[in-house]
Amino acid sequence: MKITIAPFLRVLVTVACFAAIAPLAAQQPEPPFTRSEVMVPMRDGVRLHTFIYVPTHNNEKLPIMFLRTPYGTGDMSPAQLAGALSELTADGYIIANQDIRGRFKSEGQFVMLRQPRDQKDKNAIDESTDAYDTIEYLLKNTSNNGRVGMAGTSYGAWLTVMAALDPHPALKAAVPAASPADMWIGDDFHHNGAFRLSYGLEYTYMMESSKEITDTARLVNNYDVYEWYLKLGPLANADAKYFKKGLPTWNDFVNHPDYDAFWKRQGFAPWLNRVTVPTLNVAGWWDQEDFYGPITIYELLERHDTEHKNFLVVGPWNHGGWSRGDGRKLGPVDFGSETSAYYRKEIMAKFMAHYLKDKPDPNLPEALTFRTGDNKWVRNDAWPPKQNVAERSLYFQEKGGLSFEPPTTTTGSDFDNYISDPDNPVPYRQRPILLKTGWTTWQVNDQRFAADRPDVLNWETEVLMDDVTVSGKITANLFASTTGTDGDWIVKLIDVYPENYTADPTMSGYELMIAGDVLRGRYRNGLEKPEPIPANSVQHYRIGFPANDHVFKKGHRIMVQVQSSWFPVIDRNPQKFVQNIFMAKESDFQKATQRVYRSGNQASYIALPVLGPAK
Repeated sequence: MKITIAPFLRVLVTVACFAAIAPLAAQQPEPPFTRSEVMVPMRDGVRLHTFIYVPTHNNEKLPIMFLRTPYGTGDMSPAQLAGALSELTADGYIIANQDIRGRFKSEGQFVMLRQPRDQKDKNAIDESTDAYDTIEYLLKNTSNNGRVGMAGTSYGAWLTVMAALDPHPALKAAVPAASPADMWIGDDFHHNGAFRLSYGLEYTYMMESSKEITDTARLVNNYDVYEWYLKLGPLANADAKYFKKGLPTWNDFVNHPDYDAFWKRQGFAPWLNRVTVPTLNVAGWWDQEDFYGPITIYELLERHDTEHKNFLVVGPWNHGGWSRGDGRKLGPVDFGSETSAYYRKEIMAKFMAHYLKDKPDPNLPEALTFRTGDNKWVRNDAWPPKQNVAERSLYFQEKGGLSFEPPTTTTGSDFDNYISDPDNPVPYRQRPILLKTGWTTWQVNDQRFAADRPDVLNWETEVLMDDVTVSGKITANLFASTTGTDGDWIVKLIDVYPENYTADPTMSGYELMIAGDVLRGRYRNGLEKPEPIPANSVQHYRIGFPANDHVFKKGHRIMVQVQSSWFPVIDRNPQKFVQNIFMAKESDFQKATQRVYRSGNQASYIALPVLGPAK
């Protein structure tokens, strides 16, 4: 049976086994692998469905590349596998591809992002023990060199990190690409307390409606997804109308609206207290699903990296973009070189070959980042960079101006304002928002579609006379008030191309989002402590962005947009404080007047880590 799913979910399915699955190549006279299908026993008796591919011709004992997925291993032929993992298969690996517990043909119960076990309980299992037991089986049942590598994208990357928490001694290398690190702070399901509605609802429905993949179009069936979610109304209607308490993860959303012990234990912060195996963390600047995760995992491990085995690579990619295609373009943005092909051949393959086959050291820096704007790879001795970087404040000015110079007025009473209406929220991309089109590239969409809305504020610099290189962590500092008692603040940092861009006329005036994120106002004083916002009181809101490395080129402009909705990727805030937004009523939703201040000690600004002198 053919399954049709939303584009972003299709990306997850496609890259979960580490690389996009290539079309069936022309039949070779002899298959590159022999394939066996086995049910691997776990310590509690549950058996996990696993395909094992062994190279047809090899004169040496090979390492094992172990891939785990909740999206289905599929009936992949040896030729398909060779095409999908060409950079690895050319080097020679035994490849094991496994459905995790409770998914597809594997036995047991599936638990979304199963929390790490209590190690005091000798009978407890988790994804780490399942990986350990499978590696033990593979070592005993294949002819190998005693070394295992693991890799994956998204959920597959999370499974890779889980395996490395308490690893089998044979696990010698890990490449987690876009692993979530904390589903409440910054990954798939929430950002800074704001619920990622369209993603959370569709993904939960897809994964927990059956043991396999459920087509989300069965549920979200409007042509314009924006309209479907608006008609849904308050979040409580999702369960009342459709789920009937039948989706465990949706129940978790409802029962744990705040950053409580449930979310903290599921996150990686308590668990990443040592570097157990060499780890290459992979991220994409425009990853629409998990950008916070790989940066955070790298940073958590780096605190304990005494042997220099923890690395970071960030490229100009969306979710999974490193594992498919050549990576020269994302949407209309051209990066001037084949960044994905370079990563797979020169970084990932050589990293694995070094640790699993004693090939030459790839000589990776601490962090390898692709600096967009300049479009070149940069070797960093530390991340964020520490040398030749100075924090500069980019201030909001009157009449929509933006400048590194502080505002000239000192009263603290100057502001710009707009009305935020939950019944007419700002779309996160241009409507109509289609379920099966556009998710993978929305973060590089031209932001001009939002600029003219009355509920979006814009500030813009003059034309830059010199390049401005931003490398490290950006923080937005808003001084703002609302007539409501709760509210969201979305800040977008944008590179505005010249109005007559001769290098590519189709990009003239293009507004490219370099960073964008949301803060739910109730968490302004701490993510663990929801508090009503005092109405009509100026509050300081800090919104941090995980990482950036970008050059705003001479002749471009820098723009900042501020708004209070980003729908339906972010759920609507009632703008009236209620204890649990998942239980809010229709009557709780209200308009609010938002003011953003820009003078005196209430001057809003963006703190930029600027490399070298900024002018």
